[in-house]
Amino acid sequence: MRKLILASASPQRRKLMKILGLPFIVRPSRAKEITRLTRDCAHLVKTNALLKAKEVAQRFGEGLVIGSDTVVYSSKGRLILKPRDMQEAKKNLKELMAKPHWVYSGIAIIDAATGRQEIGYEKTRVFMISLPDKAIERYHKLVSPLDKAGGFDIEGKGALFIPRIEGCYFNVVGLPLAKLAAMLKRFGVDTL
Repeated sequence: MRKLILASASPQRRKLMKILGLPFIVRPSRAKEITRLTRDCAHLVKTNALLKAKEVAQRFGEGLVIGSDTVVYSSKGRLILKPRDMQEAKKNLKELMAKPHWVYSGIAIIDAATGRQEIGYEKTRVFMISLPDKAIERYHKLVSPLDKAGGFDIEGKGALFIPRIEGCYFNVVGLPLAKLAAMLKRFGVDTL
């Protein structure tokens, strides 16, 4: 079995990797992420995922390094990343609740020994119920928005105001597992 290295500090991605049932280690990337759109969201998340995977692969001579990046794109055409503070988190969530939005995740896998790479992305449309300000404030007391793209979770209390999605659920959590499994298979790693 080839060593798998997750190039992320995200606790959500760590939990999702465990679903694969394969041993892996976590080595967070130190790469500087790009935070502005120069083309489209798919290009952005694939670029950031590759930057993260490359940075970690350079530190290790072997293993398959998995980099990932997730962003939220609002109906207003605005990129929504991790909020800087609670005020921004509330403003962003209100914008996301107004109309359906998209969540994009990029995945990059690099074989640290050979440099071979695979890059892909997934997108999911998310529909939310609008909540009053007091409910948003209560939600943010229960779930810290500061470490999440878009400032919300779907796997916890956020599920109470997300009645529907179109696409991959795990993408919204931060790591599209079916896409990752298909990519790993191309490296000879079976997840089933």
